[in-house]
Formats: sequence, C-alpha cells, structure tokens
Amino acid sequence: MSYLTKILTRFREKAITERDKGTDFERLSVIYFKNEPFYKDQYEKVLTYRDWAEQQGLSKKDTGIDLVATTFTGEHHAIQCKNYAPEYKIAKSDIDSFFTASGKTIFSHRIIVTTTNQWTQNASDSLENQNPPVSTINLQDLENSLIDWSQFEIEEPLVFKAKKTLREHQQNALNATIKGLAEADRGKLIMACGTGKTFTSLKIAETMAGKGKTVLFLVPSLSLLSQTLTEWTQESETPLHSFAVCSDSDVGKTRNLDDDSIQATVSDLQYPATTNPKSLAGAFAARHDSEHMSVIYATYHSIAVIHDAQKLYGLPEIDLIICDEAHRTTGATFDGDEESAFVRVHDNSYIAASKRLYMTATPRIYGEKAKETSGVELFSMDNQQHYGKELYVINFSEAVSRGLLVDYKVVVLAIEEGHINRRMQEMLKSDDNELKVDDAAKIIGCWKALSKQGLTIEGDNQPMQRAVAFCQVIEKEYKGKNHKVSSKLISEMFGAVVDEYQRLEIEELRADDPDAVIETALTLSCEAEHVDGSMNASEKEAKLDWLKAETPENTCRILSNVRCLSEGVDVPSLDAVLFLTPRSSQVDVVQSVGRVMRLSPGKKQGYVILPVVIPAGVEPSKALDDNKTYKVVWQVLNALRSHDDRFDAMINKLEFNGKDSRKMEVISVADKVQKRSKAATGKGKSAGKAKGGSAIGSGSSEPVQEQAALQFDVGEIERALYATVVKKCGNRHHWEDWANDIAKIANTHIDRIEAILENKENTSEIAAFEAFANELRDDLNSSVSDGEIIEMLAQHLITKPVFDALFEGYNFTQHNPMSLAMQAITEQLEEHNINKEADTLRSFYESVKMRAQGIESAEGKQRIIVELYDKFFKNAFPRMTDRLGIVYTPIEVVDFILHSVEDIMRSEFNSSLAEPNVHILDGFTGTGTFPVRLLQSGIIPKDKLPHKYRNEIHANEIVLLAYYIAAINMEATYHGIMNDNVTGQEETDQIFEVPYEPFTGICLTDTFQMYESEDMVDALLEENSSRRKRQKELDIRVIIGNPPYSAGQTSENDANQNVKYTSLDARIGDTYAKSSSATLQKNLYDSYIRAMRWASDRIGEQGVVAYVTNGSFLDSNSMDGVRKCLAKEYSSLYVFHLRGNARTSGERRRKERDNVFGQGTRTPITISILVKNTNSTKQGQIYFHDIGDYLSRADKLEMIQEFSSIEGITKIQGWSTIVPDEFGDWLNQRDPNFDSYRVLGEKKDKTQKAIFDNFSLGVVDFP
Repeated sequence: MSYLTKILTRFREKAITERDKGTDFERLSVIYFKNEPFYKDQYEKVLTYRDWAEQQGLSKKDTGIDLVATTFTGEHHAIQCKNYAPEYKIAKSDIDSFFTASGKTIFSHRIIVTTTNQWTQNASDSLENQNPPVSTINLQDLENSLIDWSQFEIEEPLVFKAKKTLREHQQNALNATIKGLAEADRGKLIMACGTGKTFTSLKIAETMAGKGKTVLFLVPSLSLLSQTLTEWTQESETPLHSFAVCSDSDVGKTRNLDDDSIQATVSDLQYPATTNPKSLAGAFAARHDSEHMSVIYATYHSIAVIHDAQKLYGLPEIDLIICDEAHRTTGATFDGDEESAFVRVHDNSYIAASKRLYMTATPRIYGEKAKETSGVELFSMDNQQHYGKELYVINFSEAVSRGLLVDYKVVVLAIEEGHINRRMQEMLKSDDNELKVDDAAKIIGCWKALSKQGLTIEGDNQPMQRAVAFCQVIEKEYKGKNHKVSSKLISEMFGAVVDEYQRLEIEELRADDPDAVIETALTLSCEAEHVDGSMNASEKEAKLDWLKAETPENTCRILSNVRCLSEGVDVPSLDAVLFLTPRSSQVDVVQSVGRVMRLSPGKKQGYVILPVVIPAGVEPSKALDDNKTYKVVWQVLNALRSHDDRFDAMINKLEFNGKDSRKMEVISVADKVQKRSKAATGKGKSAGKAKGGSAIGSGSSEPVQEQAALQFDVGEIERALYATVVKKCGNRHHWEDWANDIAKIANTHIDRIEAILENKENTSEIAAFEAFANELRDDLNSSVSDGEIIEMLAQHLITKPVFDALFEGYNFTQHNPMSLAMQAITEQLEEHNINKEADTLRSFYESVKMRAQGIESAEGKQRIIVELYDKFFKNAFPRMTDRLGIVYTPIEVVDFILHSVEDIMRSEFNSSLAEPNVHILDGFTGTGTFPVRLLQSGIIPKDKLPHKYRNEIHANEIVLLAYYIAAINMEATYHGIMNDNVTGQEETDQIFEVPYEPFTGICLTDTFQMYESEDMVDALLEENSSRRKRQKELDIRVIIGNPPYSAGQTSENDANQNVKYTSLDARIGDTYAKSSSATLQKNLYDSYIRAMRWASDRIGEQGVVAYVTNGSFLDSNSMDGVRKCLAKEYSSLYVFHLRGNARTSGERRRKERDNVFGQGTRTPITISILVKNTNSTKQGQIYFHDIGDYLSRADKLEMIQEFSSIEGITKIQGWSTIVPDEFGDWLNQRDPNFDSYRVLGEKKDKTQKAIFDNFSLGVVDFP
C-alpha cells in the first residue's frame, strides 16, 4: 500500500460523516493544485466552492462543485473531488450533479479528482465531448506528484521530492547536443529506452532556450504528452509556462475492431488542453514573459493547430522543437498526396523554428530499394537534410554496459504440435472454449519459459513474475480464414491451459516415480488479463497497477494486448515480453523489448519469449522454411540485430561458436519433461569438440571444414532452428564488412604517419623511424621501402586491439618482440599526436572488441583470423597481396603433408617428428597453419610437446600481420593443449593451469634474405635478430610449408618488383638454369622455385622437404632444369598432383576443374614430398599420383582427407613411377624421333634439308 493510499484510507476511516471524508480530501486536493508545478503556474487561486461563490456573489449552496481554480488569465475551472475506496466503480449518477452545476458559461474547464480507476461504461462515455471539456486526475496522477507523500501531514509544512540531476551519459548527451546544434539547425539524439531521454531533453531545452524563449515538444500520443508535461514541470530549474495542445483527430478517432493503438481522449489528459489555434496564441501572448520558458506540449496530430496559430494568430517562431519518438516522423509521401501530420514537422515553412532536435531509441531507416521509388518523397532518419547528423548515441549495448539497463535474453520455444495434441486432447475437443492447438501450444511454450524450465541459468533461477504478451487481434471473433491469435482468448484461457498441462505432466511424473519431487517451476501459477487501446485511461491504469502489484507466491501475471503497451508504458519490474505473433514493425519490437530492460531491484535480466509451433509430421528443417508461420522469430531477431550491435554480433558468431546461451536459447517442448540445465563452463567432455573445432587451442586431429554445418549438443528441433537463424538472420557480409572497416582505418593511420614524417621539423620522430627502418631492412631485406614499413606500423596499430579481444588473457602483445618494438616506435610517433586519430577511433575499437570477443570455439577464431587476414590485405594492401601471393592453405592439405612427413621419418629414417634434435622449419608460415596443425595432429605426444615447442619448431614470416597471427595461433594452441585434461580427470574443476608461454621459434624475416648476409644491426630488434641467428646455426632436417607463388610484377607501374637474392639466385643459375635447355628462364626465379632451391640446400645431405606449390614445374618447358636437378638431388620424390589449372580452356579446363585454393590462385597445385636419404640404394625415384578429372574443390579436399598421407595412396596402389626422359620430361614425355623429322622450312641454315625452299607473306591486299 502506497503512502498516499494510507493517507486516503485514514481520511475515510476517521470520518464521522461523508462530508468529513470529502472535506479532508478537498483540503488535500487544494494543497495539490497549489503546489504541483503545472497547476501552480496555471492557477492564481484555488478556493472551495463556498468561498469562490461568495466572492462572485453567487449562492453558496453545495451543487456538486467542490473547488474552483482561477487561472492567471481570469478563467474559472470547476473541480469535483471523489475520495472513494480503490475498488469502488464510479457511476454516471455520481457525477451528474457536477456536470449540471459546472455546465455554465462562467466555467471554461472542468476537472474530476478521484481516488479510484474504476468507471462504469456510461460514466466513462459521459466524459467525452463535453462543453466545457473535462479532465480527470486519478490516483496514479496524485501518486506522481512532486509532493513527498511519505512525509505528508495536512497541517504540517510540505516536503517535496528531490529533483533529479544529470547522470554522466545524460551530461554527455547535453554537451554533444549543445555543441552540435550550435553549428546546425537540426540533429538527432539517439538514446536507448530507459536512459532518460525526457529528462535530458529538458536540460537541453533549459540550456539552449531558457528564460524568455519558446520550446515546442511533440509526442505521438496524449499519454506521452501527459507524462512529459509532468516530468518537465516537476524537474525544471527554469520557471515554465506550459501549454497543452491536442487536435480533434486525437480525441475523435473512429476505430476498427482490431486497431489497438491507444484511443486518446481529452478526459484521459490530466491537464487542460486546447484544440483551438486562436486560444493557444491568445494564452501564449497573455503569459509569455522574460522570466519563464514557454513550453508548448503537443501531439503530432495537432501540428496544424501550431501552424495556424503561427500563420493566422501571431504565435512567434519557435526557438527549439523537440520531436520525441522521432521514428514516428518517418514515412513516404506520394506525389499528389497531402503530407501526414507526422512528417510536416520537418518543413520550416510549415512550422517556423530555429532549431529541431529529433529524439528516439529506435531510428527508422529505409533501404536503398525504397529510396529509389519514383514519385515518392521519403523521410528516412539517415537523411541529414531532414534530420541532421547524429549528435549523441547511447545504444542498448552501451546502456547495459554502463548499468543503466539490464540485459535481455531471447528464448525461442519450439513446441511440437503433436505433443500438445496428445497431452491436451480433452481440452482441445471441448465445446466450452474456442481454443485451437496453436493457441494452446504457444501458451504452454510461454509458461515453460516463464517458469525457466530448460533454460541455462546462472543465479537467476526464480520464475518470472510479470510479463506482457503481444497478440495479433483483440477479439475472439475476427475476419478471415487464417488463424489469428486473439488477445482476449489468450488472457481468458492462459491460466486454464497451464493448469491442465501441469496436472497431466505431474501425473506422468508420479506414474514413473510415485516419490518424484515436483519442482517449484512445474507448479508456477499464471494469471492473465487483457488490455486494449479502447479502454479509458483509468481502466488501462488499473490493468497496469495489477501488473505492477506484488504477486502471490509462485505466480506470474501476464497482461495481454495487441499494440497499446509497446510505447510509453513504464513497468520497471517487467520480466518478459511474449511475442505470440509478428509485430507490425521492427521499431515496435525494439520498443517492446525496451520495456523489459528497465532497472528494478533484484532484477538480473529481461526475457524476450518467442513461442513457435512445429506442425505434426513435418521435419523441423522443412517446417522452418515456412516464412509466414515463423515470421515472428526472424522479425524479432532481425529487429534486435538492427538496434543492438551486441545481438547482431552474437547472431553472426553463431556459425563460429554454436549456440550462445547468454543471449539466446532455443528450447523444444516435446513429450519428455526437460530438466533445468546449468550454465556451461567449457570444461566438460564436449568443450571445444564442435565439428572442426580444433584450429586453435585444442588438440583434435580432425581437419577444420570451412563453413561446417552447425552441430550442437541439442535436439533436432533446436539444431534446425539455430541453423535457420544463421541463414535468415545472419549477415553474410558481416565479417567482410568488418575487415573492410579495419582496412579503411589502417589507411587513416598510414596517412597520419606519412604526414608526421614528411614534416622536416619532426627531427626526433624522423630519426626514430629511420633507425627502426634500417634495422628492419637488416632483418628483412634492403628493398623494403619506407612505405611498406609505414604499412607495417599501421598494421600493428590497427590489429593490436583485435588480437587483445580475440585472444584475451594470452597477453600476446606484451610478450612478442616485434609487437614490443612496433609499440615503442608508435609511442614515439604518438607523442606527435598520432593518437589524435586513435581517439576518434575509440568507438570503432569498442565495436571490434565486441564483435571479436567471446568467439570461443577454436574453429571460430581460426576462421575469423583467416577472414581478417584475407580481406584485410586484399582491401588495405592489395599490392602486398599481389607481390607475396598471400593465400590460405586448406587444412586438409596441411594435414596430408604433416602426416606424410611423419610416414617418411618412420619408414626411411626410423625416426619421428617428435624425436629430439629433429628441427622442423616452416620458412613461409603465413598464419601459422602448418606448425599449429603439427601441434594438434597428435604426432608429437603431449609429454614431448613442451621441449618441441620451446626448441625444435621454427617458423619465419615476412608479413607483420601474418607473423602476429602465427605467433598467437601457436601460443594459444599450445596453451590450450597443455591445459586440456592435465590431471587426466575430465570432469574435475581442479585443473592445473599451465602458464602462458610465448612461442620463441618464430622470426619476422625474409627467409631467403636471412641466408644472404649476417645481421649487421640489432639495437632495436635485438630479440628478433637473436632468434634469426640461432635458427641459422641449427641443423634443420625437415622443411614444410606453402611458399609464395609470385613471379614478379605484372608491369613497371605496379611498383611491385620482386627482391633480388644474389647468393640464392646464383645457386639457381648454377643448377636449375644451367641444366635447362630453355631460352626463357625468367620463371626459374619465381618465389616457389627459389623456395625449392633454398630448401634443398638448407637440409644438406639428409632430410625432407614437403611443400604445396604451383604445379607448373611438372610439365613446363622452362622448368626442365628444375626437374633434372630434383631427380638428381633427392633419393625419393612423392608428387601428388591436385590439378586445378584455370589457365586452360575447353575440355582440358573442364577436366582440371576446381582449385583446392578456391579463387586464391589460377595455377595448378601439387604436393611434393622430397626425400634426401644418403642410405638409400636408389636415387631419383619419382612416385606420381594424379587426383583425377572433373573434381570439385570439395571432392578434392575430401579425397586428400581420406588419403590422410602418402601412405594412404600407397595402400590403394595409387602411385605410378615416373622415369624422366633425356630431356627431363616427367609428364607428356616427347617422342625422341621428332628431331629426326624434316623441317617445313629453314631460313638460316640453307644446308639443312627442308620441305619448302620459298617463304612468302601469302596473298595480301594493297591499297
């Protein structure tokens, strides 16, 4: 019971007569009118009728009028005060005498103050279309007074509630708006529901306008008008003159049966309002002064009143228009049609104003297709001409992170129709109700969610207590053949359906186990009521009071409606919103969800509940293709995506992570009772075991499949729903757009660094950069340009926050030597304001962190890295991509190579990659796929892994971003493997944590260049130089990888000349070139050919080289020297030709078909396992296997995976032995008789016999 209710009850209990009871309430009402800010400003005097009548020289006889208030402009308002018990229903007879007495011309307005919200229909109807008009002040209005009723005593001085002060985000919004509107005449203020838009806008108005100025505050409904007027008048520090305006269309709407928009009536508005432009202009002229700020509160429908008051009656220009719920001002106006009242606010010639501020939580933006429609003027909130720029934004995610709102979770209930049919057949076949199976199923789904059965919960296991349900139609009878969910039917049947289902479910449990303990959640009682827009304000208030009130133990109350509760309703303790049918707009959805995010004591989370019915006998995946039936799911999820960046990120992470029970859960309602589940810890048996979930931080040996099908530990219905959510709601371009964003920011950093270095006055910065550049050239190669070094610095700046988010907890950037060196140089540049850009990018970095953070599956992290690596370079540094041939190696290929090398180590050397002193080097590691998969492959036992990781696995990379990713991949993978089941007890929580350990085997270097000369400079990159020196001294026996394929620039304009390597190129000249009979030998200096030459020299007399490369060397005429030398230098050569040559045509092109690298390259691809074994009795044994004709990429990868290694090909006797001919041909060997054939003609050697002696141009036309 509230303090005011206690006061009123005391009045009623102590009263000896009805007159006494009324007198006390009249005295309280006088105090209210004299002190409530709006009325205090309106009324010069508030007298009892007797005192007023005496002053007027009228009869003092009680005629039903209790009080008379006189305005400062001399108007008289008749007031009746009714102190009834809350349950009393006011009848028309209770107010007849008041209407009669106050219907005289001396009174310009009438007010009824009442302590009950109950009105008979006749009494309610009699309030409308009265002259003079009638307003009602109900108990809730009195409760909301500025008077502190908890300290109220009728004879004591009044105590008022403390006024609010701006919170930090509101102060920021105020500052940003003032700054923005100082330069512009309009702008947008975007603030999530529940973050205080109304109060913030008041402070903006006081600052921008203030005393002597005029503000127009526009709202879509009278209820919002009343709320705003109350808050502004109570919270303003500036004295206000307030004017309420509505229109005939606000108060006289004709409605169809299912139009659930709030039916506005003048009587619902507690404040006197005018519909007359002349009256408004006159009242304004009479009261406006330099000591008050004049505020006109109006509905959008009444904008014509404002227009006419300005054009016809002299209302001055407005200083500031504030458009609340500004998304309502969007829309289309067709040629020849009159603009709607909602869009007319944009037109300064229609309403003259200096400034316009558009406020909303849910900006409405139209798509490009809508914008292209001819003959239409479109008002979309991204149009700056109409709405201005965004001045300040606080969205859902920021509001939640600041603690201004609670978070929400979406719960999708998939209910099998067959289950409901079987369980509820008696109720469904009854003639006593109009219940359909669809209705029953949705009710049961909602009850399951409200009781939190089957939900993953963490400290929030109490059943929900309050919910709002959104239905399709109001009445049980409706037009049309298709079933529609009726709000009245749902409210009528909700409790009965739940009771019956509970009874049957408990019976079933007890039948299985007579001693079964029935969970509290299973007995949750549900009470439901209906509300719609046709109800008067008192009725609606009564329904909301019922919802807000304390609920009985283990009871949930559901208030059902169609639309009227989606806007302007504040029930902070609301736990859930139930969408039983699709909404009319995304904005409606988001506004409704905003209702459950309000803060309330003890509230941990709000819930968005979506019950959907799976038809009997239909596979879930097929059923979900029915867009119409399941539109509610896709619509709600897409609406949340569009207004909540965290939810959008979660949806787009589904295909990487699997389900994320923190933000969304899918629960099926089937024949078996589901137990409540615990929050997942990630330490159970299935942690990290999703299909393909082994790319980072886990030890699975299964290869990752790109775009692998979702496989979660849930039932078929849940699985189908998650898969369909990804398909229908996921943004297929999300991560590509993300990479594009990062690429743009990288270019911003490049421009900024270049500007600093171009300024000759920045001597210290230039010196620091040059020292760093010299040492970097020493570690990489001398051809690295300043521009490329600047690109590297930009890569570091832009990717550090990405890595910190994606690999949170690994402290990578604090341990990696190149990251530390890069950070040192960028900090020196930052001293010269490079961080100026970083400040502007803070929100972007937060977005990056939000989008990357929380991707927990190994596959997901790997795929995002690949996406970033690929798209980032392709968009930000296209020339680097071209020059280095950046392309990602399919994991099936990597695994085949690794297992093949292990086969060779065992069969030819009686050893293993796991053995001590077997050093393994990937000279072109890219993102580290080869060494990472080596760790995950199981080839190296766990007990040998620490030594191998620290000492005998080596990797080189020339591209900074790839180097970073490779290092992180290795570190995260090693850490994950070593912390997986260290104690040998999978289910224990007592798992020993192996500390993070940097991977010291990786160098940022040019593999070819590091063997050309010694390190000359190592002051800044000391650790990297030390690693390079150590690696060069090692006896490397195994070289693996995917060398770059680039053969040089396409044209001089590319500025992409490939680097010259004097020693290495000389070795190619002495071997491959010298052994070749080809005239054109340019391609012998292709990167992958250089890699072959370098690797062969690096392993010395004994070892293994295993590459996946361009396969052109197999049959190219210019590569005959390469083939001859390979056969001469290696004892065994295993060549697995994967084909895919896109530079062919016709039937041969069809046979080559797909490349295993997809669109990454157009060259044929070959896996080569090259063995040097000094103990071998044979030399140059070439074993060849062709993968086959007409195979797709998926087919090829599947075959590679099935073979597993060269041993797999051996088992099917798939190797054919190649004996090279004298020309060095391996494939398509030439006919040796060809050279003995007579030539057709010979110009140079006339002694050689030829078929033709004469040469001619043939027949040629001359002019």
